[in-house]
Amino acid sequence: MDVEQLLNYLARALVDHPDQVSLRISEAEGARLFELKVSAEDVGKVIGRDGRTVNALRTLLNAAAQKSGQKVRLEILDDRRNAAGAPVAPDFAQ
Repeated sequence: MDVEQLLNYLARALVDHPDQVSLRISEAEGARLFELKVSAEDVGKVIGRDGRTVNALRTLLNAAAQKSGQKVRLEILDDRRNAAGAPVAPDFAQ
């Protein structure tokens, strides 16, 4: 099982809406960047209390990647931040 399959399996097992789990992979800073997106209701389940669940996922992924000589990073994409509307910088050019 490679790192991508492991992350997909674990994420789908954690959430209530496994059909809404998506994973985007890119190369960043000499490592593979995994961007995990889940439904808005499931973000808390993937992050966990005080980030314990996501830190455990990162530990597992790093251990699996290290066996094959890779470096990985995991980020959880949270649309709730964007839906709430990020603060907009004031426009002083008037």
